Amino acid sequence: MSNDAASSSAGASAKPSRKPKYSKFTQQELPACKPLLTPGWVIAILMLVGAIFIPIGAIALLASNSVVEIVEQYETSCLPANITTKEARIRYIQDDTTEKSCPMTLTVPKKMNNPVYVYYQLDHYYQNHRRYVKSRSDKQLLDGASTSNSDLDSCKPLKQFNNTPIIPCGLIAWSLFNDTYLFSRQNSAPIPVNKRGISWKSDRDHKFGSTVFPSNFPNNLNRNESSSAFIGGAALNVSQPLSEAEDLIVWMRSAALPTFRKLWGKIETDLQAGEIISVNITNVYNTYEFGGKKKLVLSTASWLGGKNNFLGIAYLTVGVLCIFLAIVFFLIHYKTPRPLGDTSYLSWNRKGNVNGLS
Repeated sequence: MSNDAASSSAGASAKPSRKPKYSKFTQQELPACKPLLTPGWVIAILMLVGAIFIPIGAIALLASNSVVEIVEQYETSCLPANITTKEARIRYIQDDTTEKSCPMTLTVPKKMNNPVYVYYQLDHYYQNHRRYVKSRSDKQLLDGASTSNSDLDSCKPLKQFNNTPIIPCGLIAWSLFNDTYLFSRQNSAPIPVNKRGISWKSDRDHKFGSTVFPSNFPNNLNRNESSSAFIGGAALNVSQPLSEAEDLIVWMRSAALPTFRKLWGKIETDLQAGEIISVNITNVYNTYEFGGKKKLVLSTASWLGGKNNFLGIAYLTVGVLCIFLAIVFFLIHYKTPRPLGDTSYLSWNRKGNVNGLS
């Protein structure tokens, strides 16, 4: 009777096994490639990587050098000579009664085939600041006035004005860049700039509503209707839907770094080498409060994009380094060769092995 009780107690205490069903997959016994990196293989791989990377780097560098670029910094050159302090510059830029037209000339160093892209570049401008990046409502940009009040909370501190929702709300739209550029040749013939197609098509079609129009936007007010501190950058055309306000669409794609360029327009005529281009800049965007810099950039493009030497230099550096290491390893191996052991001992799946040991 005691034996029956003992077996019954053992059966009751036994637990179902949680051991997984055996398979080569669960036990990591599937066939696998186990390359043996002998000195010959290492030297050959390094030589191959160098032989591939060096031509790619040279091609990328040539493509970058084929881009013709004109960069002109103007935030200080467009100020009167007697304005030198930060306080005076801020008063100047905030004074609506002062004429801020700034003429300058650019010399084309090489022939620039159309399209010539016109960018503005801002330095020390942190669009990636957390509060700035979050100050927008993507739902409002797409749906407009039908957006609920709770969906506008992210736009603070520019959610409403006079208890009415701002469209578009938020700090990003409010700080829209508003310097303008007029180009002309030496004979005073104007150079037209195409402002269409400068934004991403996906943004125009899916992020900005074709039936959403600016409303109660602070930058559209004059100084008598709003305090000067509440007016930020460019005004918006109230009769133009947001899906067609391409300057705004470009600006709303926030930059990740404090120095960035944004496309302002495209010149669709060739600019000849040595040609003098006159530019009339309306210098009204306030970068003086935070010590920012403004630059006008005219640039062509290659099949690889704009001017960027980093990619080509990086490929060349890695390629040359691989070739150098391959030569060093070859010389070491040639001078003091090391005999290769029996590779059969590297296999841990042979019959008779216990826990991977023979």
